[in-house]
Amino acid sequence: MFALFEDAGKFQAGRVLAEAEASAQVELDSGKRVKVKAANILLKFEKPAPVELMREAQALASTIELELAWEFAPEDEFGFADLARDYFSDKATLAQQAAALLRLFEAPHYFRRAGKGRFKKAPAEILQQALAAIEKKKQVQAQIEAWAAELAAGSCPPSIREQLFKILFKPDKNAPEYKAVVDASRNTHTAPLDLLQKAGAIASPYQFHWKRFLFDNFPKGTAFPPLQAPQIQDELPLADVRAFSIDDSATTEIDDALSVQGLGSGTVTLGIHIAAPGLAMQPSSTIDQVARHRLSTVYMPGYKITMLPDDVVQAYTLQEGRDCPAVSLYATFDEETLVLQDTQTKLERVPIAANLRHDQLDAVVTEDWLRAESPGDAPEAVAGLHAPLSFLHRLATHLKSLREIARGKPEIFNRPDYNFRLVGNDGAEPIGEEQVQITVRRRGAPLDLIVAEAMILANSTWGSWLGELGVPAIYRSQASLAPGVKVRMGTKALPHAGIGVKSYAWSTSPLRRYTDLVNQWQIIAAARHGRTAALAAPFKPKDAELFSIISGFDSAYTAYNGYQAGMERFWTLRYLQQQNIKELTGVAFRDGLVRADNLPLVLPVLGGGELPRGAHVRVRLGEIDLITLDVHGTVIERLDVAPEPLESEEDTEDEPEAGPIAIAVDLSEPESSAGADAPTAS
Repeated sequence: MFALFEDAGKFQAGRVLAEAEASAQVELDSGKRVKVKAANILLKFEKPAPVELMREAQALASTIELELAWEFAPEDEFGFADLARDYFSDKATLAQQAAALLRLFEAPHYFRRAGKGRFKKAPAEILQQALAAIEKKKQVQAQIEAWAAELAAGSCPPSIREQLFKILFKPDKNAPEYKAVVDASRNTHTAPLDLLQKAGAIASPYQFHWKRFLFDNFPKGTAFPPLQAPQIQDELPLADVRAFSIDDSATTEIDDALSVQGLGSGTVTLGIHIAAPGLAMQPSSTIDQVARHRLSTVYMPGYKITMLPDDVVQAYTLQEGRDCPAVSLYATFDEETLVLQDTQTKLERVPIAANLRHDQLDAVVTEDWLRAESPGDAPEAVAGLHAPLSFLHRLATHLKSLREIARGKPEIFNRPDYNFRLVGNDGAEPIGEEQVQITVRRRGAPLDLIVAEAMILANSTWGSWLGELGVPAIYRSQASLAPGVKVRMGTKALPHAGIGVKSYAWSTSPLRRYTDLVNQWQIIAAARHGRTAALAAPFKPKDAELFSIISGFDSAYTAYNGYQAGMERFWTLRYLQQQNIKELTGVAFRDGLVRADNLPLVLPVLGGGELPRGAHVRVRLGEIDLITLDVHGTVIERLDVAPEPLESEEDTEDEPEAGPIAIAVDLSEPESSAGADAPTAS
C-alpha cells in the first residue's frame, strides 16, 4: 500500500511499511524512511507508484483554473476530493484528487486552509484585494527586472539615480530600486558601486562625495530658515584698546582679536577679545536651535557650511573699524620675566583696528623681522604693530615652553600644514573641476604661534576659573601622553596632558563651534555674578543638556572633520592629475605606507613593507580613483643611504587616512603647532 501525506508544508508519497493507530512508517522513493502521523496521511492507494502519481498530479494541477475552481467550490468547508469531483467529474481519479490537493494548497488567496486536506474559499472582497496585490507584485517584479537589465547594459534608470545614496548607504531592502541593484550586481558579478559607476549613476566624483555628505548630515539641505540676529541689550563699556585679529583671508567668522597695553612700563596687559554672540543669543531660542542642530562650521577646500547664517555672523564678527561686543580676558604679565600676575574677564565693546591675514603676512612677520629694532619697509598693516607683535611672539614662545615643561616633553612637529585654494571659485560651491593650488604653511609660524598660545591661555584660564566657581562647562581632557590615551569631552575641569594645562574648555570660537557658545554663556554668567554664577548660569551642575550637547557635538565634529580630510585628499589627487604628476618622493613610516614630501598625501606602496622607517624613496604612482580616493604607488628608487631621523610619536598618533575611503554598501578647523585641540590663526 502507498500513502500521500503532508510533511512540513510539503506533499510526499511512499510505500507504507507499517501502520499503527496514530502513525505509520513510510518508505520514500529515495529509500529514506519517515514516521508519519495518521492525521497527516491524506490518500492511501495501491497504484500507481508514488513517483508516477506525483508526476501526473503536478501536471494536472497546473491545468486547474483557479477562478473556475473558486466558482465551483461550496461556500462551506470542503475537502480536496470534493472539489476534484466537482471540477473534473464525480468519478475523479486518484491523480485528479491529488492534483486538486496540490492546486488548492498553493493558492491561499483563493482558498484558506481549514485543516489537513480541508479548505474554505475566500470571500469575494478578500479575493479581489489579494489578486490586486498579486498583480501589483508582478508589476513591481517586472519593473525590478527591467531596471536590473538596464543597469547590466550600462544605463542607470532615473528612479535609481534619485535613490543612489539611500541604496548604497541606508537601503530599504524591500524597495524595488535596491532589489534591482542587487539583482544586476549578482547577474553581472560586479560590486554595486562599480556597477553604478559603469551605468553612469555617478557622473561627478566630487558631487558623489558632496551629496553623500549632505545625505548623511544635512538631509534637508544647508539653507537656513529666515533668522534675524538678536540685538545685545546690555550697555557695554568701551574698552580703551585697539585690537587686531589674525586670520586667513577666507575667514568671515572672526571670533578672536588681541590687544597689548603697557609696553615699556614694566607691566604689560594682553587682551584676548572673543566675539560675543552669547550676549544676544539665548539658549533654546530659535537661532540657538539652528546652531545646536549644526554644532559646528564645516570646512573643506574652497567652501564651508557655517554654523550660523552669514547675516547673523556679521552682526557679531570682530570686523575692523567697528566697536564690537566681546568677552575679554585681560592677562597681566611682568614685561621682563613674563610672569603672569593677574587675569580679569570683562564684558565690553572693543574697537577693532585691523583684521590681519596671516597668509598675506607670514612671509613678512618672520622671527628675524620680530627681533629687528624697527619694522623696516613692512606693509602698513603690520608696521604699526611691530612692537606689540614682537612682545606677543616672545610671550607665546615663553608660554609654549611652560606648557612643554608641564607636559613633560617638547612639542615636535616635522610636518607642514597645507593650504588649498580653488582658483576662481571665490567661495562658491565647488563642482570638482576647479584648478587647485596647494601651498605649504609651516607649523609654528610666528603669527600662528601668537594666536595659538593666546587662545590656549584663554581656554585654559576660563576653564580653570569656571571650575573654581563651580560653574559647569564643556571641557576637553587627556589623562596622559601614553599611547592610546585619547582626548575626551566632559563637564569636569580635568588636566589636558597633550597641551600641558590643568584644564581646557573651548571658548574662543563661539561663531564656529557650539561648545564654545555654550561655554561663553557660562563665562558671561561668571563675569556677571562671580561666586553665585553657578545659580545664574544657563547650565547647572549635572545638567543632562550638557551631556546631550557633548554627545551630539562629538559625533558631528568627527563626521565634519572626516569629510574635511576626505575632501583634502580628493583635491590632492586632483592636483596630481592636473599637474600630470606620475612620480613623487616621500618618507616610509609604517605598514608599507609612504608620506609624500611636498603634498598632504599618504599612500600604500608596493615594495614599502621592507623599508626601514624614515627611508626616503621615489614612488611611481598608479591609477587614481576619485570615488574611493585611492592611489597606490611602487617604490622605484631609494634616495638615502641611511634612514632619516624618526618623527616623534606625537606627530604620528593621528595620521590622516592613507588609503581609500570606506564606502560600505549594505548587500575643523586645521590643527596648529599646539596640537589638535588648540585654535589656529585661520
